[in-house]
Amino acid sequence: MGSIYKEYFNSEKIREHYNYTKELTASREASGLSAISIIVIMLCCFIVLENLLVLLSVYRNKKFHSAMFIFIGNLAFSDLLTGLAFIANVLLSGSKTFKLTPVQWFVREGTAFATLAASVLSLLAIAIERHVAITQVKIYTNDKNCRMVLLIGACWVISATIGGLPIMGWNCIGLLEDCSTVLPLYSKRYILFVVTVFTLILLSIVVLYGRIYCIVRSSHAEIASAHTLALLKTVTIVLGAFIVCWSPTFVILLLDASCATKACPILYKAEYFFFFATFNSAVNPVIYTLRSKDMRKEFLRLLCCWGVAGCSKPAERCMVPLHNSSSLERCTQKQDLPTSPILKECTTSV
Repeated sequence: MGSIYKEYFNSEKIREHYNYTKELTASREASGLSAISIIVIMLCCFIVLENLLVLLSVYRNKKFHSAMFIFIGNLAFSDLLTGLAFIANVLLSGSKTFKLTPVQWFVREGTAFATLAASVLSLLAIAIERHVAITQVKIYTNDKNCRMVLLIGACWVISATIGGLPIMGWNCIGLLEDCSTVLPLYSKRYILFVVTVFTLILLSIVVLYGRIYCIVRSSHAEIASAHTLALLKTVTIVLGAFIVCWSPTFVILLLDASCATKACPILYKAEYFFFFATFNSAVNPVIYTLRSKDMRKEFLRLLCCWGVAGCSKPAERCMVPLHNSSSLERCTQKQDLPTSPILKECTTSV
């Protein structure tokens, strides 16, 4: 094992592994930023700004300091880091890949894996929180805070572990026949492990929301019609976005784990599938926050302060935390948006 770690600083290992799995050409080694790479960077910049807006909204308005919005803030933070990680990944790809050492390559790819995992696990944490909140009749503050800290902490510990396993030794350095085509220093067994974990997360979310639906329908029969339809609509959007964005990536990774080296040419286009998965980080804020009337108002207030919404406010007032949402009406000049049936007051039905 010690000999493997010694190779972590041998930059020739990158070229050796890429040549074994992809057959390097002069054009590949000299390639710079492509048009798709520039588009991806622009998308990731939008993801960063969008989720930064969510974080600022949660921070500024005391009304959003409930457990549910803290979880949404955690999701936004993980999605923001996903955008930053993919920007770094794209900028260090192409010809720059062959100037990296294996340890730098592991950091580049592991960071992207960890942040994407954190985003997906944040969705699971929200589902767990909603399930517990509905099934428990009485929730004491201390227990609720403890559960929130444990869920968020577990989310980041598991994500860091998933992203860090290859640099800790689960890679294919010294074992070329076990190398992934998509990620040439990663073991195919690790790729299969990641797909399995993400699939289990998806199934867990489906099960939890299924139980939430059954509980709501059985215990609130008098309001089952409106509440159930609202819940089903939100669940459909959440799961639909997850499946649409991640299924192509799962398929390409499964092919990678099962195909022999150089046997599946589509694997050479895998970056398109990974980039498509990042759309989930852009969609999440829309699903979990823009369905809230109060959050929409806070967004407008921030944009108003920044001069984007066509109105102006004194700069010194823009970063003052709000204790309630009453001042939102004044900032947005009564530009009220229609209330979603999913979110009334400051609750989130997810």
